[in-house]
Amino acid sequence: MSESSQCCHRLFKHLKLLSVLAPLGLAATGNAQQSYVGRYDVYGGFAYFDSPDIHLNERGFHLQLGYNPKTWLATGFDYSVVTGTLTITPDLLKPSLTAAITAQLLPLIQAGVIPPTYSLSIPVASTTHTFAAGPQLEYRHFQHLTIFLRPSIGAIYEIATPHATDPIAAGIAKQLAPSGSKSEWKPFYGLGWGAEVNLSERVSVRMQADFVHNSLFTDILKTSRNTWRLSVGPAFHLGKNIAQ
Repeated sequence: MSESSQCCHRLFKHLKLLSVLAPLGLAATGNAQQSYVGRYDVYGGFAYFDSPDIHLNERGFHLQLGYNPKTWLATGFDYSVVTGTLTITPDLLKPSLTAAITAQLLPLIQAGVIPPTYSLSIPVASTTHTFAAGPQLEYRHFQHLTIFLRPSIGAIYEIATPHATDPIAAGIAKQLAPSGSKSEWKPFYGLGWGAEVNLSERVSVRMQADFVHNSLFTDILKTSRNTWRLSVGPAFHLGKNIAQ
């Protein structure tokens, strides 16, 4: 892992902890209820995905559009797009594929085409899109803080493009992705939570985290995956005041 990736991963861990602890600490700053709750919310911010099961980190953009029918309930649409790179190694693949690859490499080693120490490694560029819609429960009993909780249920679409660095890896990558890339839609489910620090009636800073499970590319990978999404950015509150 590069130094920049290590720094981003450490930052992600700290921000993930902050998304859990911030609502608890900020709740002590005041207990006056919010006097303005807009009918509509618009959010756009930085998104960071961490899928530790396959050692994949991705960065990108997160968009949310919300409608507040009640002060304690929101509904809306959620979209994010992120990109990153992972490295496919035999230990990530299904046992049947690992065995087949080993059977292909053994004659090449015996013939001296590749050294006995050869280790298959295929860099893969990944682009991930997520789409979700549904309810969000909101607690607004603090003037400068909104705490929220939601189910994370939706669909995920991922495009994986291998970029092999040697002819042997290129041949195996062609078997895994004959068209040059591999894409798939899958449902996901999990839980999301976070908080908004209200800078004014109309503007706030939103911090949120989602933990979800999906089963992308299980025809190749040996396991499904768990993914953390962290997002931070500004939110804007518009429309009629429904707190009155």
